[in-house]
Amino acid sequence: MSEPLRLMAVHAHPDDESSKGAATTAYYVSQGVEVLVVTCTGGERGDILNPQLQHDPDLLRDMAEFRRREMAAAVEALGVKHTWLGFVDSGLPEGDPLPPLPEGCFALEPLETASEPLVRLMREFRPHVVTTYDENGGYPHPDHIKCHQVSVEAYHAAGDAERYPHAGDPWQPLKLYYNQTMSRGRILAFHEAMEAEGLTSPYTDWIARWEDRAERPITTRVPCADFFEVRDRALLAHATQIDPEGSWFAVPMEVQRRVWPTEDYELAHSHVEVSLPEDDLFAGVRLDGGRVGGADGEVA
Repeated sequence: MSEPLRLMAVHAHPDDESSKGAATTAYYVSQGVEVLVVTCTGGERGDILNPQLQHDPDLLRDMAEFRRREMAAAVEALGVKHTWLGFVDSGLPEGDPLPPLPEGCFALEPLETASEPLVRLMREFRPHVVTTYDENGGYPHPDHIKCHQVSVEAYHAAGDAERYPHAGDPWQPLKLYYNQTMSRGRILAFHEAMEAEGLTSPYTDWIARWEDRAERPITTRVPCADFFEVRDRALLAHATQIDPEGSWFAVPMEVQRRVWPTEDYELAHSHVEVSLPEDDLFAGVRLDGGRVGGADGEVA
């Protein structure tokens, strides 16, 4: 008896699912994969990054409600399932010295307290593959780093009956990936392509800042260029966070598809045999027909 493939994408805030791996999730939905996006926090402390909305009185009065509505619109665009983990946004501390994080925020939750709801979700949804951030969070936002810690803890604990015993029947995901879409190599490739076509690159300052940035290993490149427009619709749904005139949309779609037609990942752990590099998050999991055999998470 075979069952559908299932992918869980764990993110820190609403909008992260649209800026990191959105074309991948839309691609897999089109292939019949069940995709669940998990958002750890409500994004309540996010800044308003769209200049057109920075003085909107309704938005300023209830940022949390606006972000819930935006998330619902992005979920509809991507065609995924979605759930909130229920923690409170930590905000991005700024200044020298940095101010303390606010009491009760996600980043300050004890690891087991923050991980148990995700363990429960993994055991309920039973994903074969989980995606999240690396130990640096992709960038060092405290919620992104916590998201990494919680995701890794839950991935390794979900299949162990002795851990989190009140969080449901064990289920072991087979592969864990870190999103690496925002790599220096990708940004540099777009920068050079824009300059070669006589266009103004939005990435000059990025490249200067990232000159000493260490590149993470990319093991898996998912060809999903046909879903870049879906990604952009999901991004635009997050109107408080995304400036429609900003750098997200500066590279022409034709250039994106030609220069970098993939979204990229780092394989962090696998319970199945792999052969790197890959072009499929489910490599080693799939049986003929694109489904997985067995009900216990083991490849038949």
